Amino acid sequence: MSPSVPICPLCQRPIPVGVKQSHHHLVPKLKGGKGGPTVLVHQICHNEVHATLTEAELARDFNTPEALRAHPRLSGFFDWVAKRPPEFHSRSAGGRRKRKR
Repeated sequence: MSPSVPICPLCQRPIPVGVKQSHHHLVPKLKGGKGGPTVLVHQICHNEVHATLTEAELARDFNTPEALRAHPRLSGFFDWVAKRPPEFHSRSAGGRRKRKR
């Protein structure tokens, strides 16, 4: 890969042109992060972050790539997906966040 190819800060895989990708707001827009810093990540990594954590959790405790990688469930996912090719994408199982009743 060329040195100009960005690296996903979550799974550490390259993000070549044409691969499903998105910008993740480190503080969710709904929690004051509009216009704040973003990081370019694989779409599958982004989906997993939002399937696992609430906006409040992201804003309060998981507002850096390092904090996201340290999350017990997400770290396992990022380790797993890191073994896949950069273009790997599958639908997230979704809905794993704890729901308040």
